[in-house]
Amino acid sequence: MRFRNLVASAAIVAALAGCTNETLDTTTSVDLKSVKNKTEYQVSGPMVKKMTELGMQKQAPISLRIFKEEGTLEVWKANTANRFQLLKTYKICAWSGKLGPKVKEGDRQAPEGFYPLFPHQMNPNSNYYLAINTGYPNTYDKANGRQGTHLMIHGACSSSGCYSMTDEQMIEIFALARDSFKGGQESVQLQAFPFRMTAENMARHRNNPNIDFWKMLKVGYDQFEITKRPPEVNVCEKKYVFNQQASGPFNPSGQCPAMSTPPALQVAMAGFEKTYQTDYDKAMKKYDGMVWYEPSEAERKAIVAKQRVGRELAYAPTGNSFDAGKLMKASDLEKKLADQKEAEETKQAVEIQKKELEKATDGGKHVPVPAANPVPQPVMQAAVEQPAKKSFWSLFSKSEPEAEAPAPAVQTPEQQAAVAPQAQEPAKTTKQARTTAPAATEQQTAAVATAPAPEAVAETPVLTEEPPKKRPFWKIWGN
Repeated sequence: MRFRNLVASAAIVAALAGCTNETLDTTTSVDLKSVKNKTEYQVSGPMVKKMTELGMQKQAPISLRIFKEEGTLEVWKANTANRFQLLKTYKICAWSGKLGPKVKEGDRQAPEGFYPLFPHQMNPNSNYYLAINTGYPNTYDKANGRQGTHLMIHGACSSSGCYSMTDEQMIEIFALARDSFKGGQESVQLQAFPFRMTAENMARHRNNPNIDFWKMLKVGYDQFEITKRPPEVNVCEKKYVFNQQASGPFNPSGQCPAMSTPPALQVAMAGFEKTYQTDYDKAMKKYDGMVWYEPSEAERKAIVAKQRVGRELAYAPTGNSFDAGKLMKASDLEKKLADQKEAEETKQAVEIQKKELEKATDGGKHVPVPAANPVPQPVMQAAVEQPAKKSFWSLFSKSEPEAEAPAPAVQTPEQQAAVAPQAQEPAKTTKQARTTAPAATEQQTAAVATAPAPEAVAETPVLTEEPPKKRPFWKIWGN
Protein backbone atom coordinates (compact mmCIF):
# COMPACT_ATOMS: atom_id res chain seq x y z
CA MET A 1 0.00 0.00 0.00
CA ARG A 2 2.76 2.39 0.94
CA PHE A 3 4.57 1.64 -2.35
CA ARG A 4 1.43 2.49 -4.35
CA ASN A 5 1.10 5.75 -2.44
CA LEU A 6 4.70 6.66 -3.21
CA VAL A 7 4.23 5.91 -6.90
CA ALA A 8 1.06 7.98 -6.96
CA SER A 9 2.85 10.88 -5.26
CA ALA A 10 5.65 10.75 -7.82
CA ALA A 11 3.14 10.74 -10.66
CA ILE A 12 1.38 13.78 -9.24
CA VAL A 13 4.67 15.66 -8.91
CA ALA A 14 5.59 14.81 -12.50
CA ALA A 15 2.21 15.98 -13.79
CA LEU A 16 2.39 19.26 -11.94
CA ALA A 17 5.94 20.10 -12.99
CA GLY A 18 6.10 22.72 -15.75
CA CYS A 19 8.20 25.23 -17.62
CA THR A 20 6.91 28.35 -15.90
CA ASN A 21 6.34 29.25 -12.29
CA GLU A 22 2.59 29.47 -12.93
CA THR A 23 2.42 25.77 -13.80
CA LEU A 24 4.67 24.44 -11.02
CA ASP A 25 3.28 22.66 -7.98
CA THR A 26 2.11 25.55 -5.78
CA THR A 27 3.31 23.75 -2.62
CA THR A 28 6.93 23.73 -3.79
CA SER A 29 7.14 26.61 -6.28
CA VAL A 30 9.56 29.39 -5.49
CA ASP A 31 8.81 33.08 -5.13
CA LEU A 32 12.08 34.62 -6.33
CA LYS A 33 11.11 38.05 -5.07
CA SER A 34 11.28 36.76 -1.51
CA VAL A 35 14.70 35.12 -1.97
CA LYS A 36 17.46 37.26 -0.42
CA ASN A 37 20.40 34.99 -1.28
CA LYS A 38 19.90 32.57 -4.17
CA THR A 39 22.92 30.42 -3.27
CA GLU A 40 21.68 29.93 0.31
CA TYR A 41 18.09 29.17 -0.61
CA GLN A 42 16.60 26.39 1.51
CA VAL A 43 14.27 23.84 -0.08
CA SER A 44 10.64 24.27 0.84
CA GLY A 45 8.83 22.61 3.72
CA PRO A 46 6.76 20.35 1.44
CA MET A 47 9.97 19.14 -0.24
CA VAL A 48 11.56 18.29 3.13
CA LYS A 49 8.39 16.52 4.19
CA LYS A 50 8.46 14.36 1.08
CA MET A 51 12.09 13.44 1.76
CA THR A 52 11.12 12.28 5.22
CA GLU A 53 8.27 10.16 3.85
CA LEU A 54 10.69 8.50 1.40
CA GLY A 55 13.26 7.81 4.11
CA MET A 56 15.77 10.38 2.83
CA GLN A 57 18.05 12.69 4.75
CA LYS A 58 18.18 16.31 3.60
CA GLN A 59 21.90 16.02 2.76
CA ALA A 60 21.76 12.53 1.26
CA PRO A 61 23.37 11.97 -2.18
CA ILE A 62 21.44 12.77 -5.35
CA SER A 63 21.64 11.83 -9.02
CA LEU A 64 20.24 13.67 -12.05
CA ARG A 65 18.65 11.99 -15.05
CA ILE A 66 17.72 13.80 -18.27
CA PHE A 67 15.45 12.50 -21.03
CA LYS A 68 15.60 14.74 -24.08
CA GLU A 69 12.68 13.36 -26.07
CA GLU A 70 10.09 14.05 -23.41
CA GLY A 71 12.01 17.06 -22.08
CA THR A 72 12.33 16.12 -18.43
CA LEU A 73 14.99 16.34 -15.71
CA GLU A 74 14.61 14.02 -12.74
CA VAL A 75 16.21 14.38 -9.30
CA TRP A 76 16.82 11.05 -7.60
CA LYS A 77 17.92 10.89 -3.96
CA ALA A 78 19.36 8.09 -1.82
CA ASN A 79 17.33 6.71 1.04
CA THR A 80 18.71 5.21 4.23
CA ALA A 81 19.28 1.89 2.39
CA ASN A 82 21.42 3.77 -0.17
CA ARG A 83 18.95 3.02 -2.95
CA PHE A 84 17.92 6.00 -5.05
CA GLN A 85 14.30 6.99 -5.43
CA LEU A 86 12.66 9.63 -7.60
CA LEU A 87 12.27 12.82 -5.61
CA LYS A 88 11.02 15.27 -8.23
CA THR A 89 10.56 15.63 -11.98
CA TYR A 90 11.06 18.97 -13.73
CA LYS A 91 10.04 19.91 -17.22
CA ILE A 92 13.10 21.16 -19.13
CA CYS A 93 12.29 24.62 -20.45
CA ALA A 94 14.73 24.58 -23.39
CA TRP A 95 17.31 22.30 -24.99
CA SER A 96 18.77 22.89 -28.44
CA GLY A 97 19.51 20.68 -31.41
CA LYS A 98 18.05 17.20 -31.96
CA LEU A 99 18.37 13.79 -30.34
CA GLY A 100 21.96 12.61 -30.39
CA PRO A 101 25.24 13.45 -28.64
CA LYS A 102 27.24 16.63 -28.89
CA VAL A 103 30.20 16.17 -31.24
CA LYS A 104 31.81 19.54 -31.91
CA GLU A 105 31.76 23.17 -30.88
CA GLY A 106 28.87 25.07 -32.42
CA ASP A 107 26.68 22.11 -33.39
CA ARG A 108 24.00 23.24 -30.88
CA GLN A 109 23.73 19.69 -29.54
CA ALA A 110 23.18 19.08 -25.83
CA PRO A 111 25.42 16.36 -24.33
CA GLU A 112 24.37 12.74 -23.93
CA GLY A 113 26.22 10.32 -21.68
CA PHE A 114 27.41 10.02 -18.08
CA TYR A 115 28.93 13.11 -16.48
CA PRO A 116 30.26 13.56 -12.91
CA LEU A 117 29.36 16.96 -11.42
CA PHE A 118 31.82 18.24 -8.81
CA PRO A 119 31.40 21.15 -6.36
CA HIS A 120 33.70 23.41 -8.39
CA GLN A 121 31.29 23.09 -11.32
CA MET A 122 28.60 24.96 -9.40
CA ASN A 123 28.41 28.54 -10.66
CA PRO A 124 26.53 30.98 -8.38
CA ASN A 125 27.48 33.95 -10.59
CA SER A 126 26.14 32.66 -13.89
CA ASN A 127 24.70 35.08 -16.45
CA TYR A 128 21.81 32.61 -16.58
CA TYR A 129 20.83 33.03 -12.92
CA LEU A 130 22.48 29.85 -11.57
CA ALA A 131 24.39 27.13 -13.39
CA ILE A 132 26.00 23.72 -13.01
CA ASN A 133 28.65 22.86 -15.60
CA THR A 134 28.12 19.37 -17.06
CA GLY A 135 31.87 18.84 -17.41
CA TYR A 136 31.62 18.23 -21.16
CA PRO A 137 33.78 16.88 -22.69
CA ASN A 138 34.14 13.97 -20.29
CA THR A 139 36.67 11.13 -20.56
CA TYR A 140 34.65 9.34 -23.23
CA ASP A 141 34.14 12.52 -25.29
CA LYS A 142 37.84 13.35 -25.22
CA ALA A 143 38.84 9.84 -26.25
CA ASN A 144 36.56 10.18 -29.29
CA GLY A 145 37.78 13.64 -30.28
CA ARG A 146 34.59 15.47 -29.34
CA GLN A 147 34.85 19.16 -28.55
CA GLY A 148 32.78 21.85 -26.85
CA THR A 149 32.81 24.21 -23.89
CA HIS A 150 30.47 25.75 -21.34
CA LEU A 151 27.73 23.14 -21.56
CA MET A 152 25.53 23.78 -18.54
CA ILE A 153 22.35 23.09 -16.69
CA HIS A 154 21.20 26.65 -15.98
CA GLY A 155 18.26 29.01 -15.64
CA ALA A 156 16.83 31.72 -17.93
CA CYS A 157 15.04 29.27 -20.27
CA SER A 158 17.38 29.84 -23.22
CA SER A 159 19.67 27.22 -24.70
CA SER A 160 22.46 26.85 -27.24
CA GLY A 161 23.72 23.39 -26.36
CA CYS A 162 22.67 23.50 -22.71
CA TYR A 163 19.78 22.18 -20.64
CA SER A 164 17.95 25.29 -19.55
CA MET A 165 15.38 25.51 -16.77
CA THR A 166 13.34 28.39 -15.40
CA ASP A 167 14.99 30.36 -12.60
CA GLU A 168 12.43 28.97 -10.13
CA GLN A 169 13.37 25.42 -11.05
CA MET A 170 17.09 26.10 -11.12
CA ILE A 171 17.28 27.58 -7.63
CA GLU A 172 15.71 24.39 -6.26
CA ILE A 173 17.98 22.03 -8.25
CA PHE A 174 21.01 24.09 -7.21
CA ALA A 175 20.00 23.85 -3.55
CA LEU A 176 19.52 20.06 -3.72
CA ALA A 177 23.00 19.62 -5.23
CA ARG A 178 24.55 22.02 -2.70
CA ASP A 179 23.01 20.11 0.23
CA SER A 180 24.28 16.76 -1.10
CA PHE A 181 27.82 18.14 -1.35
CA LYS A 182 27.52 19.41 2.23
CA GLY A 183 26.54 15.87 3.22
CA GLY A 184 29.82 14.51 1.82
CA GLN A 185 28.90 13.45 -1.73
CA GLU A 186 32.02 13.82 -3.86
CA SER A 187 30.25 14.08 -7.23
CA VAL A 188 26.69 14.04 -8.53
CA GLN A 189 26.19 11.71 -11.48
CA LEU A 190 24.36 13.24 -14.45
CA GLN A 191 22.84 10.66 -16.79
CA ALA A 192 21.75 12.33 -20.04
CA PHE A 193 19.72 10.13 -22.40
CA PRO A 194 17.91 10.78 -25.68
CA PHE A 195 14.82 8.99 -24.30
CA ARG A 196 13.83 6.34 -21.79
CA MET A 197 15.57 3.27 -23.11
CA THR A 198 12.61 0.92 -23.06
CA ALA A 199 12.19 -1.84 -25.62
CA GLU A 200 9.48 0.13 -27.43
CA ASN A 201 11.54 3.32 -27.66
CA MET A 202 14.63 1.47 -28.84
CA ALA A 203 12.54 -0.21 -31.56
CA ARG A 204 10.98 3.09 -32.56
CA HIS A 205 14.42 4.71 -32.98
CA ARG A 206 16.12 1.66 -34.52
CA ASN A 207 16.86 3.53 -37.78
CA ASN A 208 18.50 6.54 -36.12
CA PRO A 209 22.21 6.90 -37.04
CA ASN A 210 23.05 7.19 -33.31
CA ILE A 211 21.54 3.83 -32.41
CA ASP A 212 24.90 2.10 -31.73
CA PHE A 213 25.93 4.88 -29.35
CA TRP A 214 22.57 4.61 -27.59
CA LYS A 215 22.88 0.84 -27.22
CA MET A 216 26.16 1.47 -25.38
CA LEU A 217 24.46 3.95 -23.02
CA LYS A 218 21.60 1.51 -22.49
CA VAL A 219 23.86 -0.84 -20.50
CA GLY A 220 24.35 1.84 -17.86
CA TYR A 221 20.67 2.78 -18.05
CA ASP A 222 19.59 -0.84 -17.44
CA GLN A 223 21.95 -1.29 -14.51
CA PHE A 224 20.55 1.78 -12.79
CA GLU A 225 17.01 0.46 -13.40
CA ILE A 226 18.00 -2.83 -11.76
CA THR A 227 20.12 -1.64 -8.85
CA LYS A 228 18.63 1.86 -8.32
CA ARG A 229 22.17 3.08 -7.78
CA PRO A 230 24.31 5.20 -10.15
CA PRO A 231 26.65 2.83 -12.02
CA GLU A 232 30.42 3.02 -11.72
CA VAL A 233 31.56 4.43 -15.07
CA ASN A 234 34.89 3.87 -16.85
CA VAL A 235 36.17 4.24 -20.41
CA CYS A 236 38.44 1.97 -22.42
CA GLU A 237 38.84 1.30 -26.14
CA LYS A 238 36.88 4.57 -26.57
CA LYS A 239 33.78 2.97 -25.08
CA TYR A 240 31.79 3.27 -21.85
CA VAL A 241 31.97 0.31 -19.46
CA PHE A 242 29.78 0.03 -16.35
CA ASN A 243 30.27 -1.70 -12.99
CA GLN A 244 33.21 -3.77 -14.21
CA GLN A 245 35.73 -5.47 -11.97
CA ALA A 246 39.07 -5.04 -13.75
CA SER A 247 42.52 -6.60 -13.43
CA GLY A 248 44.22 -3.28 -14.16
CA PRO A 249 43.68 0.41 -14.84
CA PHE A 250 41.38 1.68 -17.57
CA ASN A 251 42.93 3.45 -20.53
CA PRO A 252 40.28 5.53 -22.39
CA SER A 253 41.95 5.05 -25.78
CA GLY A 254 43.82 1.84 -25.04
CA GLN A 255 42.85 -1.80 -24.74
CA CYS A 256 40.47 -2.71 -21.93
CA PRO A 257 41.93 -4.77 -19.07
CA ALA A 258 40.47 -8.15 -18.23
CA MET A 259 36.97 -7.39 -16.87
CA SER A 260 34.06 -9.19 -15.25
CA THR A 261 30.58 -8.26 -14.06
CA PRO A 262 29.77 -8.92 -10.37
CA PRO A 263 27.86 -12.26 -10.19
CA ALA A 264 24.72 -10.86 -8.55
CA LEU A 265 24.47 -8.10 -11.13
CA GLN A 266 25.14 -10.55 -13.93
CA VAL A 267 22.22 -12.74 -12.85
CA ALA A 268 19.89 -9.76 -12.53
CA MET A 269 20.97 -8.45 -15.93
CA ALA A 270 20.29 -11.81 -17.58
CA GLY A 271 16.69 -11.87 -16.35
CA PHE A 272 16.21 -8.22 -17.29
CA GLU A 273 17.58 -8.78 -20.79
CA LYS A 274 15.27 -11.77 -21.37
CA THR A 275 12.19 -9.69 -20.58
CA TYR A 276 13.52 -6.83 -22.67
CA GLN A 277 14.02 -9.02 -25.75
CA THR A 278 10.45 -10.29 -25.56
CA ASP A 279 9.15 -6.73 -25.36
CA TYR A 280 11.43 -5.64 -28.20
CA ASP A 281 10.13 -8.35 -30.52
CA LYS A 282 6.55 -7.20 -29.83
CA ALA A 283 7.53 -3.60 -30.52
CA MET A 284 9.16 -4.54 -33.82
CA LYS A 285 5.90 -6.12 -34.98
CA LYS A 286 4.04 -3.00 -33.89
CA TYR A 287 6.36 -0.72 -35.84
CA ASP A 288 6.78 -2.95 -38.87
CA GLY A 289 7.06 -0.70 -41.93
CA MET A 290 6.91 2.41 -39.72
CA VAL A 291 9.74 4.75 -38.75
CA TRP A 292 10.00 7.72 -36.43
CA TYR A 293 10.44 11.21 -37.83
CA GLU A 294 12.74 13.17 -35.53
CA PRO A 295 11.68 16.85 -35.53
CA SER A 296 14.04 19.78 -35.86
CA GLU A 297 14.54 22.35 -33.13
CA ALA A 298 12.40 24.82 -35.11
CA GLU A 299 9.57 22.28 -35.29
CA ARG A 300 9.77 21.79 -31.52
CA LYS A 301 9.67 25.53 -30.91
CA ALA A 302 6.59 25.87 -33.09
CA ILE A 303 4.44 23.76 -30.78
CA VAL A 304 5.17 26.01 -27.77
CA ALA A 305 5.30 29.37 -29.57
CA LYS A 306 2.41 30.75 -27.50
CA GLN A 307 4.48 30.41 -24.32
CA ARG A 308 6.76 33.22 -25.53
CA VAL A 309 3.94 35.75 -25.84
CA GLY A 310 4.42 38.68 -23.47
CA ARG A 311 7.86 37.54 -22.29
CA GLU A 312 11.40 38.75 -22.89
CA LEU A 313 13.07 37.80 -26.17
CA ALA A 314 15.67 35.77 -24.28
CA TYR A 315 12.93 33.46 -23.00
CA ALA A 316 12.97 30.68 -25.60
CA PRO A 317 11.23 27.46 -24.55
CA THR A 318 11.48 24.45 -26.85
CA GLY A 319 8.83 21.79 -27.06
CA ASN A 320 9.70 18.14 -26.64
CA SER A 321 10.54 15.82 -29.50
CA PHE A 322 7.84 13.34 -28.61
CA ASP A 323 5.03 15.84 -29.24
CA ALA A 324 6.64 17.38 -32.34
CA GLY A 325 7.73 14.11 -33.98
CA LYS A 326 5.57 11.42 -35.55
CA LEU A 327 5.48 7.88 -36.89
CA MET A 328 5.51 7.60 -40.66
CA LYS A 329 5.66 4.97 -43.34
CA ALA A 330 9.25 4.33 -44.37
CA SER A 331 8.54 5.39 -47.96
CA ASP A 332 6.88 8.64 -46.83
CA LEU A 333 9.78 9.50 -44.54
CA GLU A 334 12.28 8.80 -47.29
CA LYS A 335 10.44 11.21 -49.59
CA LYS A 336 10.14 13.82 -46.83
CA LEU A 337 13.85 13.69 -46.07
CA ALA A 338 14.68 13.90 -49.79
CA ASP A 339 12.47 16.99 -50.13
CA GLN A 340 14.13 18.55 -47.09
CA LYS A 341 17.57 17.84 -48.51
CA GLU A 342 16.62 19.36 -51.87
CA ALA A 343 15.19 22.45 -50.17
CA GLU A 344 18.35 22.83 -48.10
CA GLU A 345 20.59 22.48 -51.16
CA THR A 346 18.50 25.08 -53.00
CA LYS A 347 18.77 27.42 -50.04
CA GLN A 348 22.54 26.98 -49.93
CA ALA A 349 22.81 27.62 -53.68
CA VAL A 350 20.83 30.85 -53.33
CA GLU A 351 23.08 31.96 -50.47
CA ILE A 352 26.19 31.25 -52.56
CA GLN A 353 24.80 33.23 -55.51
CA LYS A 354 23.89 36.09 -53.20
CA LYS A 355 27.40 36.22 -51.75
CA GLU A 356 28.96 36.10 -55.22
CA LEU A 357 26.73 38.95 -56.36
CA GLU A 358 27.62 41.04 -53.32
CA LYS A 359 31.28 40.38 -53.97
CA ALA A 360 30.96 41.33 -57.65
CA THR A 361 29.14 44.56 -56.84
CA ASP A 362 31.39 45.47 -53.92
CA GLY A 363 28.64 45.28 -51.32
CA GLY A 364 25.95 46.90 -53.45
CA LYS A 365 28.16 49.35 -55.42
CA HIS A 366 28.25 48.45 -59.09
CA VAL A 367 31.66 47.34 -60.24
CA PRO A 368 31.87 46.28 -63.91
CA VAL A 369 33.17 42.77 -64.30
CA PRO A 370 35.17 42.29 -67.55
CA ALA A 371 34.00 39.45 -69.71
CA ALA A 372 36.28 36.48 -70.17
CA ASN A 373 36.08 36.87 -73.99
CA PRO A 374 35.11 40.46 -74.90
CA VAL A 375 32.83 40.70 -77.92
CA PRO A 376 33.71 43.43 -80.46
CA GLN A 377 31.16 46.21 -80.81
CA PRO A 378 31.29 47.30 -84.48
CA VAL A 379 28.35 49.67 -84.20
CA MET A 380 29.92 51.68 -81.38
CA GLN A 381 33.27 51.80 -83.14
CA ALA A 382 31.66 53.16 -86.30
CA ALA A 383 30.01 55.88 -84.26
CA VAL A 384 33.39 56.97 -82.96
CA GLU A 385 35.51 56.56 -86.03
CA GLN A 386 33.16 58.06 -88.66
CA PRO A 387 31.52 61.49 -88.68
CA ALA A 388 27.76 61.65 -88.48
CA LYS A 389 26.04 61.95 -91.88
CA LYS A 390 24.32 65.28 -92.61
CA SER A 391 20.65 65.34 -93.39
CA PHE A 392 19.64 66.66 -96.80
CA TRP A 393 17.28 69.20 -95.24
CA SER A 394 20.02 70.56 -92.97
CA LEU A 395 21.48 72.25 -96.07
CA PHE A 396 18.61 74.75 -96.04
CA SER A 397 19.13 75.85 -92.41
CA LYS A 398 20.53 79.29 -91.60
CA SER A 399 22.59 77.87 -88.77
CA GLU A 400 24.77 75.87 -91.13
CA PRO A 401 28.11 77.38 -92.28
CA GLU A 402 27.67 79.69 -95.27
CA ALA A 403 30.81 78.52 -96.98
CA GLU A 404 30.32 77.19 -100.46
CA ALA A 405 29.99 73.46 -100.63
CA PRO A 406 29.32 70.99 -103.38
CA ALA A 407 25.70 70.46 -104.24
CA PRO A 408 24.13 67.80 -102.04
CA ALA A 409 22.93 65.86 -105.05
CA VAL A 410 26.45 64.95 -106.03
CA GLN A 411 27.71 64.16 -102.49
CA THR A 412 27.76 60.40 -102.09
CA PRO A 413 28.08 58.31 -98.89
CA GLU A 414 31.51 57.20 -100.03
CA GLN A 415 32.62 60.83 -100.13
CA GLN A 416 31.22 61.46 -96.65
CA ALA A 417 33.01 58.39 -95.31
CA ALA A 418 36.26 59.68 -96.79
CA VAL A 419 36.18 62.73 -94.52
CA ALA A 420 38.92 62.44 -91.86
CA PRO A 421 37.65 61.77 -88.27
CA GLN A 422 39.53 64.77 -86.91
CA ALA A 423 37.39 67.12 -89.00
CA GLN A 424 34.57 66.85 -86.47
CA GLU A 425 36.20 68.61 -83.53
CA PRO A 426 37.22 71.79 -85.42
CA ALA A 427 33.73 72.00 -86.90
CA LYS A 428 32.16 71.83 -83.46
CA THR A 429 34.60 74.39 -82.10
CA THR A 430 33.82 76.79 -84.92
CA LYS A 431 30.09 76.35 -84.50
CA GLN A 432 30.25 76.93 -80.73
CA ALA A 433 32.50 79.95 -81.22
CA ARG A 434 29.98 81.52 -83.65
CA THR A 435 27.16 81.28 -81.13
CA THR A 436 29.32 82.84 -78.39
CA ALA A 437 31.19 85.34 -80.51
CA PRO A 438 30.27 88.44 -78.45
CA ALA A 439 31.86 86.96 -75.32
CA ALA A 440 34.86 85.35 -76.97
CA THR A 441 38.27 86.03 -75.45
CA GLU A 442 41.53 86.58 -77.25
CA GLN A 443 42.64 83.10 -76.27
CA GLN A 444 39.52 81.55 -77.74
CA THR A 445 40.05 83.56 -80.95
CA ALA A 446 43.61 82.32 -81.23
CA ALA A 447 42.50 78.75 -80.54
CA VAL A 448 39.87 78.87 -83.28
CA ALA A 449 42.17 80.62 -85.73
CA THR A 450 44.88 77.99 -85.31
CA ALA A 451 42.55 74.95 -85.33
CA PRO A 452 43.16 72.62 -88.31
CA ALA A 453 40.50 72.85 -90.96
CA PRO A 454 39.05 69.72 -92.56
CA GLU A 455 40.11 69.03 -96.08
CA ALA A 456 36.62 68.46 -97.42
CA VAL A 457 34.99 71.61 -95.94
CA ALA A 458 36.50 75.14 -96.15
CA GLU A 459 35.56 76.90 -92.94
CA THR A 460 35.92 80.72 -92.61
CA PRO A 461 37.00 81.98 -89.19
CA VAL A 462 33.86 83.47 -87.71
CA LEU A 463 35.64 86.16 -85.68
CA THR A 464 36.97 87.89 -88.83
CA GLU A 465 34.61 90.23 -90.71
CA GLU A 466 34.44 89.62 -94.46
CA PRO A 467 32.10 90.94 -97.11
CA PRO A 468 29.11 88.71 -97.67
CA LYS A 469 29.39 86.27 -100.50
CA LYS A 470 26.82 85.63 -103.14
CA ARG A 471 24.38 83.05 -101.84
CA PRO A 472 23.53 79.99 -103.90
CA PHE A 473 20.09 80.05 -105.50
CA TRP A 474 18.73 77.24 -103.28
CA LYS A 475 19.36 79.26 -100.13
CA ILE A 476 16.49 81.64 -100.96
CA TRP A 477 14.08 79.40 -99.07
CA GLY A 478 16.08 79.93 -95.85
CA ASN A 479 14.49 83.37 -95.43
